[in-house]
Amino acid sequence: MERILFSELPEGMYQLMANIETYIAASGLDQKLAKLLKFRVSQINSCAYCIDMHYKEAIHLGETPQRLYSVSAWRETSYYTPKEQAALAFAETLTHMRAEESSDHIHDELAKYFSKAEIAYLTLVIAQINTWNRLVRSFGAVAGNYKVRESVHAN
Repeated sequence: MERILFSELPEGMYQLMANIETYIAASGLDQKLAKLLKFRVSQINSCAYCIDMHYKEAIHLGETPQRLYSVSAWRETSYYTPKEQAALAFAETLTHMRAEESSDHIHDELAKYFSKAEIAYLTLVIAQINTWNRLVRSFGAVAGNYKVRESVHAN
């Protein structure tokens, strides 16, 4: 049951979140990778609405169903490149991170594949989807009805 509709949000709140999404999309970061990370983080956070959304958007960008339904076991497959594996490990680390933990251990691996700017953008993607997951779960958005807009495209 939806507790708070997006149309009922305080003025500017949705637009602020949407502006961050626009910023990320314009960053030059691989949007197919960003969708894969958003899908994985949404799985971790049990956000059914976001899982539905990011599955459909990833498919629209050319991702395969096999890679999406296997992503929770990515370490056990050969479907993901070392670059994707580093990004997935980073997404999981940041999503599960306890206050007394750091992400130092993952940065050496990330630096093999990503520039400092790209790591900053990856961090924003992961923080943003964690925020969306919590908002959507709190608001009670109903999963299953999401439709991909044509503005969803690959870089």
